[in-house]
Amino acid sequence: MESGAGKHWTEEEVKALLSVWSEKNIRKQLHGTLRNKGIFIYIAKRLQELGVCRDWKQCRAKYKNLKYEYRTVKYAHNSGDVTKTMKFFHDLDAILRYEPVTQLAAAEENSRCSATETQLHTSPATESVQ
Repeated sequence: MESGAGKHWTEEEVKALLSVWSEKNIRKQLHGTLRNKGIFIYIAKRLQELGVCRDWKQCRAKYKNLKYEYRTVKYAHNSGDVTKTMKFFHDLDAILRYEPVTQLAAAEENSRCSATETQLHTSPATESVQ
């Protein structure tokens, strides 16, 4: 099945992308890698083997869009709005459920709070010494 640039992704193409994305080594490489062009070149090559003709930029764009849509629906569900949904939510949930990005963000937030608290605790002591 061929698809040119700018054409919408078919359900089969998205399923193929999800199957490659769900592989442990791909998930591991995508997590925490800021410059990930090489990974998406590899994903595009793997998709070609499955009959999906997309370049690395299209793969990266679809990956980002799916991830954004998943997080939007997940946030809505966590807020009590179960009416918001998306087609591949359960597949993406299986892939992204254990992604430590949110844990990393929480850890960074905690470290910022700790640094602020440390500064707050040291300031009065410093002032009393002076």
